[in-house]
Amino acid sequence: MKFQFLKKQNLFLFFCGKINLIFLLGCSSVQNSFFARVDKEFSTQPLVSPAVLAEADIRHMPTPVRKYLKYTGVIGKAKVQNMRILFKEQMYKSPEANPMDSSSEQYNFFIRPARHFYMEASMMGIPFRVLHSYSEEKATMLVRVASLFDAVNLDTEELTMAETVTVLNDLCLFAPAALIDQKISWEPISPLSAKVYFKNGKWKVSAILFFNETGELVKFVSDDRSALQDNGSLRKARWTTPVRDYKDFNGIKVPSYGEAIWNYPEGDYIYGKFFLKNIEYNVKERKP
Repeated sequence: MKFQFLKKQNLFLFFCGKINLIFLLGCSSVQNSFFARVDKEFSTQPLVSPAVLAEADIRHMPTPVRKYLKYTGVIGKAKVQNMRILFKEQMYKSPEANPMDSSSEQYNFFIRPARHFYMEASMMGIPFRVLHSYSEEKATMLVRVASLFDAVNLDTEELTMAETVTVLNDLCLFAPAALIDQKISWEPISPLSAKVYFKNGKWKVSAILFFNETGELVKFVSDDRSALQDNGSLRKARWTTPVRDYKDFNGIKVPSYGEAIWNYPEGDYIYGKFFLKNIEYNVKERKP
């Protein structure tokens, strides 16, 4: 009896070990894909000696945008070619759901717009891995549950349109020095707001930026993004990202807390809360 119990126990531990190995291999493949895409961007968009951002570079911008760039401290510093961001997040599957804790790493490149975002999370012990990639005017999205199946695997034009808005959002919130790019144009609205347009190839998106009296950008609002639904479809909806708690990272002030909200007709849905842990600009290569 004791021998049979030990045999069953060993079999159970063996299968548990095999399952954990499968989980780890599946998750690693998503991370390795992220690494490969980032390395490719560094090889095609290597860092060059950056020029300094001068006040003359921002004189075409609306007044609140110029004030924002001066507040962040980017004037007189190197123009931005790329950035690396680390976040902690709380993600919500539905408005009523409990949050799922996660962490993410992303790289943005600005000479030829690219963004690669990798997130790790788990629910009830099951790992989730998320990879968003935007490069060469095309976006893909992968959500893998362990290694068992891909819950989401998209590469549609509608997704590319949505991710173009995400790229613009990153520019406005975390890379204000890169807002001088010729792909960006402006429309003044009021002393505390302005409309921004971003054109990348055939994709053109826009957003309204809202500022406070201090000069901080406090809200980004766009009607050009779509929300992923449970059935795998994308639903067009207003997307709002309020931000606050500006902190200094290597001499540049950026918001350290933000929310991602879908403004549905039936009510607002906060699907993500983001806590900025670190940001670096003009990095030479992918961090290990």
